[in-house]
Formats: sequence, C-alpha cells, structure tokens
Amino acid sequence: MKKLTYILAAFLGLGLNLHAQTPKGSILIKNATVLTVTQGNQENTDVLVQDGVIKQIGKNLSAPSGVTTVDATGKYLMPGIIDAHSHVALDVVNEASSPITSEVRMKDVVNPFEIGIYRALAGGVTVSHAMHGSANVVGGQNATLKHRWGAKDPAEIIMQDAPRTIKFALGENPTRVHGRGNGIQPRTRMGVEAVLRNGFNEAIQYKKAWETYNSAKAQKGNNTPPPAYSERLQTLADILDGKIIIHCHSYRADEIYMLINVARDFGIKKLVFQHTNEGFKVAPEIAEYTMGASVFADWWAYKFEVYYSTAFNAAILHRNGAITSINSDSAELIRHLYHEAAKTQRYGGLTDDEALAMITINPARQLGIDDKVGSIEVGKQADLVIFEGHPLSSYAVPQMTFVDGIKYFDIKKDKDDQRQLVAATEMVEPIFLRADEEAHRCMQDVDAYFEAFQGAFLEEHKH
Repeated sequence: MKKLTYILAAFLGLGLNLHAQTPKGSILIKNATVLTVTQGNQENTDVLVQDGVIKQIGKNLSAPSGVTTVDATGKYLMPGIIDAHSHVALDVVNEASSPITSEVRMKDVVNPFEIGIYRALAGGVTVSHAMHGSANVVGGQNATLKHRWGAKDPAEIIMQDAPRTIKFALGENPTRVHGRGNGIQPRTRMGVEAVLRNGFNEAIQYKKAWETYNSAKAQKGNNTPPPAYSERLQTLADILDGKIIIHCHSYRADEIYMLINVARDFGIKKLVFQHTNEGFKVAPEIAEYTMGASVFADWWAYKFEVYYSTAFNAAILHRNGAITSINSDSAELIRHLYHEAAKTQRYGGLTDDEALAMITINPARQLGIDDKVGSIEVGKQADLVIFEGHPLSSYAVPQMTFVDGIKYFDIKKDKDDQRQLVAATEMVEPIFLRADEEAHRCMQDVDAYFEAFQGAFLEEHKH
C-alpha cells in the first residue's frame, strides 16, 4: 500500500510539472535612490526581493543565502512602467465585422515571441494593456500582460490575476467602419450611443431570461428549456454587473460626456477613457463619475476629430482629481514613456511623484492591479527598473528591468543585434491605406478587412 502511495505521488508530481508556475526571482538591490512613487524617495536604500515579491525596503540590508546582489550606487530605482494602452504582442487587433463583438478575446491571439516585448523592457515597461482596436463600438476583451520575455506559452505572459477589461470606441472609427464601410449602424455619433443603449438593454433582457430559468428549474416537474447562451450578451451582462472594466477610445468632449451619461443610466461605474484628447473640457465629470483617463502626452491633430487638444491635458485632468495616466498606443513610443511623463512637468508643472504616477500607480489603478504593482512597497510584486540618471531627465537610460524579481533586460548584456530583430508578421515597410488619418495602431487590420470583404458588400448592395 505504501509503495502504491509513493507511485501515485510521483505521477502527481509529474502532472504538476506539466504546468510550470510563473518563474519568480530573488535579488537584493543595494544603495539606490528608491523612487517609491507612493511613499516618497529614499536615498541610499536597499530593496530585498524574495520569490518575486518585495520583502524589505531599508538601509544596510543583507542578502540571504543564494540571493544575488546588484549594486545600484548612484542610480535610481523605480517601479516598472505600466502602459495602459498598447497593442504589443498582438498579431491581430480588430474584429471589424459587427458594431458589437464583445465575445472575442485578445488573450487568444497573444504572441509571446514579438520582439516588441523586449524593446518595451529596454524602456523600463514591465506591464502593458494589450487592447482590441477601435473599429467597433464595443470591441473585444483585452489582456493585461507581464513582459516575461523568453516565455513560449502565451499564458505565461498574461497577468492571470488582473481584472477583465474590454475595449469600447466612440467617434469616427466605428462610424467609418460600419456606417460608411458596411452600411449598418452606426453611421453617426448618435448612432454610436444607440448601439450602446440597445446592446445593454438586450443584455438586461438576457439576464432576466436566465434569472427566470434558474428560478423555474428548481421547481419540481419543471421542464422549461434554458435560454440560448450568448457569449456576446453574457459579456455585456458582466459589464453591467461590474465584473469588467471598460476602456473606451474617445476624443471629443461631447461624446465623452455622452458615455458618462450612458454609464450612469445603466449603473456602470468601471469606466476608463482612452486618448481623451478633449478630456480637459469635462475633467470634473471624468473625475466624479469614472476611473479616469489614459492620454497621450502631446499627440493630436492626426485627423480632424482629434484636431483640438493641448499638451496641458494630463495636468488639467490631474488637477481636477481625475486618475490620469500617459500611454503609448505605439510599439515605438512604449520605449519612451518616462520621457512622455516628463512632458507633464514642462506642460503643467507636475511634481516628480505626480509625473511618475502617470506611468506607474495611476495606470495600475485603471487596470485594477494597483494592489499588486505600480509602486515600490513591501508585499507588492517586484517589477522594478534601475535607471542611470533620474527617469524624468532627458538623459535617463534604463539599465536593468525586472519582472517578478527576474532580470529580463540588462543594458550591459544586450546583444548588439537584439533590437534589430523583427516580428515574423511585421512588414519591412508598413503600408496603411489611411495612414494620414490614423497614425496609431488602434485601426490596425481594418484595411485588410476592407480589401478582403468590401467588394462582397458592394456586390450584395447591387441586388
């Protein structure tokens, strides 16, 4: 019997090894200027990491047996940078076939081999929000990624304990794709609102149908069949129930306020605006009713509806009490988010902590992961970056980047040709039919969609 027990234990052990846990590291970083973001700066301070978690912050700490020590004398240590709006590690972005496609999930198309992950690490970015595009009024569900470069299984770079999020879009993107492209609603901005309200009302009816069925099936002799299951409507129902955070592509103040009113009417509180170029016009409303805004530092006027903005946008939102983050929406800009944060000091006079919060703890709050990352505090996950020079200096250079206490980037061990590698799906010279209208990646793949299917739509309309 005892022998059989040993054999079963061995097989169980083998089974557990088939699904290896995410690697965690242990390290002692010595003598750094620690920029905690939430608890001030600490000079000549050590940070001890064990099993991927920050265990101690203080002076003259000793490394436990087997723990590597890194001397950061004269350098700066800050939390890993978080990009709240990214498309890095995604091979496809837009499911442009319907105004509502809440059933699709970005985690199903995550590519852990994309070189953009490594380039992001070289810029100190440890977490990114891999988002669906903005072709749809209600797009797909996003994925929050940890940049564990070298992982082969997509699940290994997905932050499994992050809350669910979903992409919405307002304005010309969905009206162009669906109204002008397919001849279906929405064709106008008021049509976008109608799609949202109709979708949520349908989800309410869907919820009621299931509640009625679940109540009836407990009754003796009941043979009522269940309602037809819909992943699309179930996802909308989960939004209504507060299980999913909305991240909405937006530009104009009028439609930002429109979505605030829609959310209030349906009791939705988990809402973050993305881009939000005219957010400064409705900053008090964003602060009162939403989880804030994730904005560009100084990027606008790349098409008419985003013609009007200001580099003071982030500072105005922040001064009005809105949780504000600065994002990239770009495989290139993601490597320079610390420079983008510094622009809020030139345009708005923010303090170091306020500026750094916009690329650390604030995006963490918007993604619902601020209890895990976004600041250097005991008990948080050890996503850390060592800088040569203050991160907000124009001369700052990231030296080492750690995720869960494991070093994934070291400038001194960076291969000469590492950053010249390209993704297998990346074109040498990217071609976009509407490049002048949309410079960022939110509309990626839509051109191919139109090329493949627009002819079929035109033929159908002839009959």
